[in-house]
Amino acid sequence: MRSSFLMLPLAVALVAGCAKEPAAPTVDPVAQKPAAAVNTVSRSHDESSYAEPDKVVIKDLALDLKVDFDAKQIGGTATYTLEWKDKAAKQLLLDTRELTVEKVEAMAADGTATALQFALAPADKVFGSKLSIETPDQPTSVRITYHTAPTASGLQWLDPAMTEGKKLPFMFSQSQAIHARSWVPLQDTPSVRFTYSAHVTSRPDVMVLMSADNDPKAARDGDYAFKMPQPIPSYLLAIAAGDLVFEPISERSGVWAEPAMVNKAAKEFEDTEKMIGAAENLYGEYRWGRYDMLVLPPSFPFGGMENPRLTFATPTVIVGDKSLVSLVAHELAHSWSGNLVTNASWKDIWLNEGFTTYVQGRITEALYGTEMAEMEREIDQTDLLNEVKDMSPADQALALPPLNERDPDEALSNVAYVKGAWFLQFLEQRFGRAVFDPFLRGWFNDHAFQSANTDQFVEYMKKNLLPKNPSAVTDAELKAWLEEPGIPAFASKARSRNFAVVDTARIAFLGSSALPSNQVTREWNTQEWVRFIDGLGATQPIEKLAVLDKGYHFTGTPNGEIAMRWYPLAIRSGYTDAQAAAGEFIQRVGRRKLVLPIYAELLKTPEGLAFAKEVFAKAKPGYHPITTASVEDMIAKAEAAPKQEAAPKQ
Repeated sequence: MRSSFLMLPLAVALVAGCAKEPAAPTVDPVAQKPAAAVNTVSRSHDESSYAEPDKVVIKDLALDLKVDFDAKQIGGTATYTLEWKDKAAKQLLLDTRELTVEKVEAMAADGTATALQFALAPADKVFGSKLSIETPDQPTSVRITYHTAPTASGLQWLDPAMTEGKKLPFMFSQSQAIHARSWVPLQDTPSVRFTYSAHVTSRPDVMVLMSADNDPKAARDGDYAFKMPQPIPSYLLAIAAGDLVFEPISERSGVWAEPAMVNKAAKEFEDTEKMIGAAENLYGEYRWGRYDMLVLPPSFPFGGMENPRLTFATPTVIVGDKSLVSLVAHELAHSWSGNLVTNASWKDIWLNEGFTTYVQGRITEALYGTEMAEMEREIDQTDLLNEVKDMSPADQALALPPLNERDPDEALSNVAYVKGAWFLQFLEQRFGRAVFDPFLRGWFNDHAFQSANTDQFVEYMKKNLLPKNPSAVTDAELKAWLEEPGIPAFASKARSRNFAVVDTARIAFLGSSALPSNQVTREWNTQEWVRFIDGLGATQPIEKLAVLDKGYHFTGTPNGEIAMRWYPLAIRSGYTDAQAAAGEFIQRVGRRKLVLPIYAELLKTPEGLAFAKEVFAKAKPGYHPITTASVEDMIAKAEAAPKQEAAPKQ
């Protein structure tokens, strides 16, 4: 997932059978939170789930669901094929959030259904409700009839007015990290992988897609079937429905999007097949069949989500010059790091995101050159070094301590992405690509379709990499990367040649207020403009910002990477000419990475707080629940904090 890099305050149709009437559900008297790890032997223990995978695991999931746009809910049945590991186990524990469970049944091979007793615990604000199912006979198949709530945290329902085409409603899921439990009862932990199939019905004028074998030629008729033969963790379960059409890129890749967007997206992403080839040359066969992308409405809270076979992508990366297609490289890279080999718990999220950011850089380098990859690395590393200044030491380690009662969404930071990739770059530099590339390819192959933890990676590294050059890396250096805060002093920083030109042009402008020559700036890409703005400092005189704005039209820019930097600078500097456009931007776009920095600056003054609340009231109906929760938390904290005066005009 390409996420927000900010630590802000922030089934095929089921077999029918003779079913007995189910027993009425009972309710646990006390909500039991996931057990905290105490002297955990394995880092694979997941504190964010009620499930007990050491006793029983879901091996296959069969869904039979109806998507109801009027009620804003998904409902139907989920049937689980179970593998019992503990012969003494008498319960199946699942994760849920705001689900209404109507009945639970054990399913016999002949389709006969027998009611099972179940209890739904009171909701924990982070982890939802534990669903306890009494299974004294350890059935191999269990079926749950349920429906979601309109407020499900993992689903967003958009009215037609909130879509590109303005004609049909739209719905999509976001299951990572622990939101899958809000639309399917599951062992919602990355340590459990399962295959799945689904039969989904909906209104006949919308196209339904899932993270499975979507047929580009499927008829839009309201009745759809899907199959995912490779085992996936719950956070990669995904669904979307709307006015969606398909445009091919290659025989195994293409774009789904609303009609008005699909051709632009296909053009922007036309290098996808080349990216797949570059990744295969490095790390082996792409094992998921098709690689398609779904361009979502601007409300999607993240840059992208690596749902297997169907990456969900924000439209904010479609800027016309391919300068932001590293997002596609990132989500594609997850096909090896994350989807193929998955972190067993969220405290080892760096095994997903750090590896993926590293692989993304290698794909970018192969297609667009070393300089482009180096620019992106330098931007990432600079952002991380700024971020860790205000971060707790424990959160700066790659191998995080047990999350216990923390929401894994809040534990995710730039550390997992950039420090993780930086560590792998360090290993590459010490051993050389001739050694490191086969090692990383071996890690993916040897752990394919498995979940792993940091301890397992270190063990694999000590067996398969370190002996290649025993003096290349010390135990103290490994500890500094994995367990200690910050970036090790011995880490080599990325250095872009192009940025030296950008820095020279900026210094000259700050000294003379004369814009850099058009011969210098006309070929600049997004990364170079980001570098230019980032180097302007916390504030600038209004007159200088006005000169920049007149010359480069930053205010009103459609480029989100520029907007998320320009508008905070303008707000801090008191450049009020940009405020209306900033409000329009955060009302239109729901991607957290892009809007949260702007809210953060607005909330620092009483005037800005009032403006932010006014804009948020208009934006909220189109925001994803994840973005809404983040902004509401920021506003609440701003209202409770002492206020400072608006930035003086300079």
